Amino acid sequence: MVKSSAVDSNALPEERQQRILERLRAEGRVVAAELAVAFEVSEDSIRRDLRELAALGLCKRVYGGALLPAVTLTPLKQRRHEHSARKEALARKAASLVQAGQTLLIDAGSTNAAIAAALPRDARLTVITNAPHIAQVLLDREGFDVLLIGGRIDVAIGGATGAQAVDQVRRVRADLCFPGACAVDAAHGLWGFDSEESLFKRAMIEASDETVVVATDDKLGAVAAHQVAELARVQHLVVEHSADKATRAAFTARGVAVHRAEATAG
Repeated sequence: MVKSSAVDSNALPEERQQRILERLRAEGRVVAAELAVAFEVSEDSIRRDLRELAALGLCKRVYGGALLPAVTLTPLKQRRHEHSARKEALARKAASLVQAGQTLLIDAGSTNAAIAAALPRDARLTVITNAPHIAQVLLDREGFDVLLIGGRIDVAIGGATGAQAVDQVRRVRADLCFPGACAVDAAHGLWGFDSEESLFKRAMIEASDETVVVATDDKLGAVAAHQVAELARVQHLVVEHSADKATRAAFTARGVAVHRAEATAG
């Protein structure tokens, strides 16, 4: 339980709400009565905070407190056709970080499929992936050595997850990994919606020398339930051209190299 302090009791509502959100992210649930004690304010103030957070879609109100919002992952088949120009711009910038002869770990996802398609030919690249659709993208092009991680395929995610996939990825070593980003922020690092998928992403990062997170604007500062890695484990962040300056600066201040994609029409 967070202990009360003068800083907490004097916090502005916006600051208090941010701290409530941090606790919610860490614990998955918050209790209004406990928050009132921790922040030395009335329960009415806390309930107002929770209503405002719920209105922003950042929590789900329940009797006596709040939970993280339930998130339904859009199936990969649908995501492939969403915001294609934006994902291709991100993919080109991400692919520019790859050097000849490297071994890459590429997670499932529509943005990562665009990265696979943008990888340079004749660079003697080895690509390890848990995603059959990414393996197929590379098999349709020449010059890649492809290793497919096996296990149970999650249709919505589009890749293998679970103990078998995690065990296999722990037995390889990569120069760069591209874990799919569900949410990333400068304070708490990389987060995922699904527990098994998050374990796989964590194993990818542990098996790699460097990590590249590629995030559309909606993933920056977003909320998810399962921490994948602290920000210290992320060396590169690729963002859209439209990512605001303050957000980019927050990541740079934490030692992350931020790479801004080219602008896209519309």
